[in-house]
Amino acid sequence: MIELYTGPTPNGQKVAIALEELGLEYRGHSIDILKGDQLTPEFLAINPNNKHPAIIDLDGPGGEPMTLWESCAILVYLAEKTGQLLPNDTVQRAQMMQWLFFQASAQGPMSGQYAHFAFYAAPEHQYPYAAERYLNEINRQLGVMDRHLQNKDYFLAEYSIADIALLPYAMTSLRASRVERPNVQAWVTRLSERTAVTRGLAIMLDQTRDETIAGGMKGYGEAHRDVLFGDKQFAERG
Repeated sequence: MIELYTGPTPNGQKVAIALEELGLEYRGHSIDILKGDQLTPEFLAINPNNKHPAIIDLDGPGGEPMTLWESCAILVYLAEKTGQLLPNDTVQRAQMMQWLFFQASAQGPMSGQYAHFAFYAAPEHQYPYAAERYLNEINRQLGVMDRHLQNKDYFLAEYSIADIALLPYAMTSLRASRVERPNVQAWVTRLSERTAVTRGLAIMLDQTRDETIAGGMKGYGEAHRDVLFGDKQFAERG
């Protein structure tokens, strides 16, 4: 059994899709970041970096419980645990890691920065330049992905955790982007037909808060900003 701590976000969706694809038994635990669940001592004992998703594999290496955070690290761990969704070929495996690092260092962070300045920052800090800068970077990244996917079904020779890692943020980026990316859109459509992908994308969907982008930003205000970006977020913890 794998305990999955997450919310209805792209990073959590990645891990849930992988768990579904790999046929691993798991149990989801909701982490409401607007309420501050990520800052509780109980969750910090699982992930001292106060971010979700995180997992506890109750049947880890040697039969001992294994705690892990960072979504791409979790994907690699789960794929290696089952021997699925990752290539054996050295070149393909290196390229898989290339796309995982691209996702973790570029795709996810740039999307997060755009969301912050376009939606979550206080009105006096929603700088048009900042939002435009990050949206332009999202468009550029989609272009990189689109060119790579020309005449390809997947990012590697076969479906892998590289596709799973890139999918959720690609879906949100396509909605924000002003530029058509037909190869990325075709890839998203192709993956969305997979039952495991549909199930993984639905993780914690019933826990979506009205105050988030997905919920329409209804009622979002200073109290939520304080939890996400204020003193509570940055307080030193022993």
